[in-house]
Amino acid sequence: MSPSKALPFCIFLLLLLCAASPAVGGDDSQSPTVYEILQEYDFPVGLLPKGVTRYELDQTTGNFAVYLEKTCTFSLSGYDLKYMSKITGKISKDRLTNLKGVQVKVLLFWINIVEVTRDGDELDFSVGIVSADFAIDNFFESPQCGCGFDCVNSGENSTGEFNLKQLISSA
Repeated sequence: MSPSKALPFCIFLLLLLCAASPAVGGDDSQSPTVYEILQEYDFPVGLLPKGVTRYELDQTTGNFAVYLEKTCTFSLSGYDLKYMSKITGKISKDRLTNLKGVQVKVLLFWINIVEVTRDGDELDFSVGIVSADFAIDNFFESPQCGCGFDCVNSGENSTGEFNLKQLISSA
């Protein structure tokens, strides 16, 4: 191929690759945040804890991956939740399916949350054979790893580590 024909071909190939690639966020200030993506699909931001480092979303299939710095645990409304450092699934309007990486503690066992659906002002969390509904207004804020929404009173700082001075002074 002559150099004069190679340049337009390379440009065409580059444009084709860019159009086919999935959206990746978290590293680019122009990309929407993962929390904004949740809202685009009619979900509240509080489905994910604070501290997402990046995400990947294939807008044609809805397949996604969300990355946290490390595994994240906290209590929320009487439930212990665990978010792995990588969460995957498929998103569509009012529906998260094929979830992997989010668990709830039931008695002594950690059970995977496999699906979340929105029905009006309620979110339905399914672990397969059983599900539970919660009011959407419980999820307008993102919880923080380690302490959920009670970080000030728990003695835990924003890194998920305990502030020993605060624990001693509150005792």
